Amino acid sequence: MTDQLDAQCPRIPDTLLPHDGRFGCGPSKIRTQQLDALMRPLIMGTSHRRQPVRSIVASIRSGLRDLFSLPEGWEVALGNGGSTTFWAVATTSLIRRRSAHAVFGEFGSKFADEAARAPHLAAPLIVKSEPGTVATLIDEGAVVHDSGEPIDVAAYPHHETSTGALSPLYRVNVDDCLTVVDATSIAGGVRVDLNNVDVYYFSPQKCFGSDGGLWVALLSPAAQERAERLHGDDARWMPQILDLSIACRNSSKDQTLNTPAIATLIMLDQQIQWMLAGGGLQVMEARCLESSDVLYQWADAHSHLTPFVSNAQWRSPVVVTVDCDDTVDAARVCRILRANGVVDVEPYRKLGRNQLRIGTFPSVESRDVRALTQCVDWVIDNTLA
Repeated sequence: MTDQLDAQCPRIPDTLLPHDGRFGCGPSKIRTQQLDALMRPLIMGTSHRRQPVRSIVASIRSGLRDLFSLPEGWEVALGNGGSTTFWAVATTSLIRRRSAHAVFGEFGSKFADEAARAPHLAAPLIVKSEPGTVATLIDEGAVVHDSGEPIDVAAYPHHETSTGALSPLYRVNVDDCLTVVDATSIAGGVRVDLNNVDVYYFSPQKCFGSDGGLWVALLSPAAQERAERLHGDDARWMPQILDLSIACRNSSKDQTLNTPAIATLIMLDQQIQWMLAGGGLQVMEARCLESSDVLYQWADAHSHLTPFVSNAQWRSPVVVTVDCDDTVDAARVCRILRANGVVDVEPYRKLGRNQLRIGTFPSVESRDVRALTQCVDWVIDNTLA
């Protein structure tokens, strides 16, 4: 609860408020147990190339292998910079000449833009659809083509964080073409079959409830081989920080190329172990679905609200976007909620819609989501235009 309550931001009754009011889709809720782990002695403020930090990285890599049931020969690589950096890593170390991109929101668009601006690559093939829908690189089962050069990387988001749209996971069957999937905000929240892809990359500040500034990539043998091949291309300028082969070699030693945020590693490891102990991806998916179903059913039945993603098969279990009608000022609803300690339900800034965006990641309790709906209803009833 903040002290900003006044006539413009009335006090929501305490009986309606959630126990924990964090529903963010950027940095997400961090569990208390993760924070407690930061107080262990002789970890924070020590070398990332020595024990015990390297044992934490080893635990992360081993835990992710178990959590995602990695196929034989796959590797877990880590690097600094988050998924934004990994778009540049992929542009440098995975795309040989030309890529194809499915774009249906801000994150897919950014990767496509990165590839389009790279001077050493041909113009990418881009398949685009409106936010709130899903674009794919296959049409009635066939791979989308154009008259340009053949593609050697097919890239798409498994989940669009900006809109809460969920794509099916599929492989683009083109000779010597890697399928590279952005799982930034969905990894850890749904079951996946990684045999459908070659690269599945994400950041730890969403489902894994850690801090930002780190990327994690699950890499098939074909992806590792591509990175090594391009590393050996003397004609290609490749900064070390964007060289995936170097990241793989460092990861095999349970470290990163340059100094990581140790707190991020600790909290990520704690979340992975919590997920495994709690039943793995199947249980995490069930937790997310329980919470997101509360919101979709509530919005579907509401007289002033509508789920932004209209097609139910595309609706995300971890990010729920809800449009408000013209009688409801979503920005004011968010301000009142924030003044009452219910935070980070604002929409993605570049969408510019009159809506709410609510994170239902594994750490979020469904009882708090139900309380959130009661708070929003109370605010709407007391501030209706």
